[in-house]
Amino acid sequence: MEVAVNEKVSCYHCGQRCEDEVFSLDNKSFCCYGCKTVYEILSENNLCEYYAFDKNPGINLRHVSDETYAYLDENSIRKQLLEFDSETFARVRLYIPNIHCISCIWLLENLQKLQTGVLKSEVNFSGKTVRIDFNPGQVSLSKLARLLASLGYAPRINLKKEDQSISPATQHLVIKLAVAGFAFGNVMLLSFPEYLGLDERDVTLQQLFSWLNIALALPVTFYSGQEYFTNAWKSFKQRQINIDVPIAVGLLALLLRSIYDIATGTGPGYLDSLTGLVFFLLIGRWFQGKTYDSLAFDRDYKSYFPLAVQRWVQNEWRPVVVYELEPQDVIRVRNMEIVPADSILSSEEAYFDYSFVTGESKPVKAVKGAHVYAGGKLVGLPVELVVQKKTAQSQLTSLWNEAAFQKPNESIYRKMVDRAARRFTWIVLLLAIGTGVFWYYYEPAQTWLVLTSVLMVACPCALALAAPFTYGNMLRVFGRHGFYLKNAYVIERMASINALVFDKTGTVTHGASAVTFKGLLSAQEEGWIKLLAATSTHPLSNLIVQHITRKSDAVLTELKEFPGKGVQAVVSGKNVRIGSAAFTGNTGGGEAASRVFVSIDGLARGYFEIETSIRPEAKNLVTRLGSIVKAMVSGDQPVELGRMRTVFPAPVQLRFNQSPHDKLSFISELQKQNFKVMMIGDGLNDSGALQQSDVGVAVTDDTGVFTPASDGILAGHMLGRLDSFLQLAKKSTTILKTAFIISFCYNAIALSVAMSGFLTPLIAAILMPVSSISVVGFSSLAVNWVAHREFNRG
Repeated sequence: MEVAVNEKVSCYHCGQRCEDEVFSLDNKSFCCYGCKTVYEILSENNLCEYYAFDKNPGINLRHVSDETYAYLDENSIRKQLLEFDSETFARVRLYIPNIHCISCIWLLENLQKLQTGVLKSEVNFSGKTVRIDFNPGQVSLSKLARLLASLGYAPRINLKKEDQSISPATQHLVIKLAVAGFAFGNVMLLSFPEYLGLDERDVTLQQLFSWLNIALALPVTFYSGQEYFTNAWKSFKQRQINIDVPIAVGLLALLLRSIYDIATGTGPGYLDSLTGLVFFLLIGRWFQGKTYDSLAFDRDYKSYFPLAVQRWVQNEWRPVVVYELEPQDVIRVRNMEIVPADSILSSEEAYFDYSFVTGESKPVKAVKGAHVYAGGKLVGLPVELVVQKKTAQSQLTSLWNEAAFQKPNESIYRKMVDRAARRFTWIVLLLAIGTGVFWYYYEPAQTWLVLTSVLMVACPCALALAAPFTYGNMLRVFGRHGFYLKNAYVIERMASINALVFDKTGTVTHGASAVTFKGLLSAQEEGWIKLLAATSTHPLSNLIVQHITRKSDAVLTELKEFPGKGVQAVVSGKNVRIGSAAFTGNTGGGEAASRVFVSIDGLARGYFEIETSIRPEAKNLVTRLGSIVKAMVSGDQPVELGRMRTVFPAPVQLRFNQSPHDKLSFISELQKQNFKVMMIGDGLNDSGALQQSDVGVAVTDDTGVFTPASDGILAGHMLGRLDSFLQLAKKSTTILKTAFIISFCYNAIALSVAMSGFLTPLIAAILMPVSSISVVGFSSLAVNWVAHREFNRG
């Protein structure tokens, strides 16, 4: 390394002037040791492509201290910041205010190449956050923060977690709006003599006012309108054209033409139009933001998430929906249930599968007093936990939307909009050039105003916003009615569904009209069976627990649950099993009901005969759905064939003795016949089928069983409205197509009027955001109207 004398050179990394000394490396100059270090890190890891995205994309690093982030390694601080923490895996989400372009995203999502121990990093550009998964045994949180700071992306740490009512971006917009408004008003005032007409004796005053107008217009153009020029320049460097390009061209054309007219004395220019244009553009942007906030369809803030857990209330366990949990609530989580909120373990020990969070399926042992993170799945005996903070539905939803649980289907409308948006700006620019040439020969005095109007009035934003707002608002409607979807694009897939497959137990059936035991059990053994059944979330196990009144203080050990077969444990030295006949070694049985067989120490002891209740709304639902219902699949014996046939008409297949693999294969066969399949199950023995189907729906009744393989969770009492949800999905597509037509018609009409010279730049600036707001408003109103009609019919 060489330290050279400053010769007014710019830093290769951040672009700032090297003030005191120049640090040189590889024939490149750097203003400080920090910038040089970043270049060395990138060079050593073959990541200098970072500099290809932007010239001088980095940030000055002269004031980064090695001790700045040491406090982050304190346990109390780590607990507040980390979303998950273990010996080998931790997750943190940091706010990075300096994220500003594609090079920032590219570098921050390649941290694993720069630092050993970083497993994965993912940027949320709109939220300016980066989520980092790392191994705390290899890299500390403070070192991670120093790495980000050394790269020029110092994290802003906020331990109070308070909500900011006004974001910094909004504050900057308001300041720019104020500058534009002040300048616009004064330019209008100084232009009054021109509007009213002055005689030749006032030419000096007229020129003075014109130059003052230029002085006012410059900060409006290059400060208030800065974002349009910045975005346009970045799009040029990335060899793309975005919607800000025609706006920037229009603003620059008006400014340069006005300065030319005033300097040469050929006219007063168009500075009143220019400042007014920027003022109304910023008002439109501010109003758009307010409108979108008020129509926000983010499900996480209070939507119904039909996932329940047992809470200790008034000396008994009662099911409660997870978002009603409060700190210090005592909850009980059973085998295979999801821990809904960060909690402290009250039981002696437990094992939790954090594959939902980390992707690692090996169970992690936790002892009494240990911190248990939301998203962990209990493996083994039921445990009690004390809730530490309210359930973050946003966290559960983000986990659910991990790439590992996504289906390969792409959104048709998203691809269509992307193609249209890329071509739109080129079409506008070509039309503007043609319009400018025509008006230059037809009426030169109007050329610049007409040209600017054409550049301003066209906007593809309405086209881009139609799909997310239509599906997003429908997503919120679904959530209010007990149907919680993974993401908005599930609705698009629902609209194309033409085949339905139902699971039986826990879906078509729920509850029991009668439970009887046929065999021989002592009172003590009945208590053991209730104890063992209480560990399972299977609907039949829950019915057995409700039926047996005998309680037992025995201790369960070596609990194991086998999906589709049964559950076993050691109780008071005895090996107890409940489940299928084959699993327990039982044979025989009646012909009228579902059975749960029992064996103790390998000896068949009989079975529970359970007359399950068919959901009262099931038959009418199947009738309304009609021919799209293709099959009912069940792992049970065909003893209930007659009862199921009263619900499902003759064309519908009734398939019994179906293993989880058989269910998956059946869904796959339907798809090979070009059917778009929705599978409706309870998520217990059919997660593979839910994953395979085009749309997988898990029906839940007061349980915390949750499979990420599903695309939606439907509250059991809303199963009877499944046809309404399918109809609304189809109507969403109709609304979306209508919104596309509105957007197309607006642009076609607005461009025609602007090209004809009947539209001023000021009116064009007002119309541009109004078009987006009108499409968004139409989508929102239409969705709520059709939903109101659908759920109130009959």
